[in-house]
Amino acid sequence: MGPHPAVAAIRLAVRRVLHDILNENDHPAPPAPPLVLVACSGGADSMALASALSFEAPRLGLRAGGVTVDHGLQTGSAERAREVVSRLRELGLDPVESATVTVGREGGPEAAARDARYAALDDAAVRHGASAVLLGHTRDDQAETVLLGLARGSGIRSLSGMAAVSGAGGRYRRPFLQLDRQTARKACMVQSLPVWDDPHNADPAYTRSRLRHEGLPALEKALGKGVVEALARTAQLSRDDADALDTWARQAEASVRDAAGLLECAKLYALPPAVRRRILRTAAIEAGAPAGSLFARHIEEIDRLITGWRGQKAINLPGKVVAQRQGGRLVIRQG
Repeated sequence: MGPHPAVAAIRLAVRRVLHDILNENDHPAPPAPPLVLVACSGGADSMALASALSFEAPRLGLRAGGVTVDHGLQTGSAERAREVVSRLRELGLDPVESATVTVGREGGPEAAARDARYAALDDAAVRHGASAVLLGHTRDDQAETVLLGLARGSGIRSLSGMAAVSGAGGRYRRPFLQLDRQTARKACMVQSLPVWDDPHNADPAYTRSRLRHEGLPALEKALGKGVVEALARTAQLSRDDADALDTWARQAEASVRDAAGLLECAKLYALPPAVRRRILRTAAIEAGAPAGSLFARHIEEIDRLITGWRGQKAINLPGKVVAQRQGGRLVIRQG
């Protein structure tokens, strides 16, 4: 008798990603089997992922390890991290470690925690020479991300949600973006895997929590079932469009700079707005503006220096970056 359908679904999703990783590491032959890490909070999504990785990796000749991140934001977080490490080792993962981080304040508590978490995962991946780090984000997480992007009015890139492959060199992989949260929870239940439910996920102080417990249920009540699936499809379609526009912007950038490398306003004006604004955003980030703090309204203000020039003063951007128009050129630099 085969595994429960939920277990079969998560294993298949992980197997597909591991095959991709194997193909990428096929040439030249590595001195040791590639290592794949799973980022595990102890919640149902990441425990289901860890279980599937522990089952599939040895069958494909891969090594499997795990990392849990202790954000230090809750009483007992260190003990919880030790429990997760123990559970991962019981699954046969090796190496396994807990990374303790200090969460700052920039961008709000959720963004600061995310930044600290990814920095810790990056560090673990580099130290262990991991080929990839698996993340347990589900289709439900993707739907929430799309709605948050829509609420911010941040454009099509925000609507594209989370990528299946992201990070430096494609380090991060999200096998569960086509699976719902209940499938992961069911897989844990039928395998008798203990899971930890983060109280922050039910805390209305957090935007994503309010969206999960109030916003999405209200949308489903008003529009019917299928909202999550539709939002996930929107993410993929938006990502395809955003990728195409990003490519266009990269190709067009050289053509709008003068011999000194400065952006020429007249040439920028001739571009489609979606392409032009991508060039402006890239220029601002290269000048030192933090990508996570650079919003659509900032880019619109820079854009008006090109499309609605009335002798405006310089525009202050995050990261102490200044954008101003000088003699038909757009200058974006540290203030």
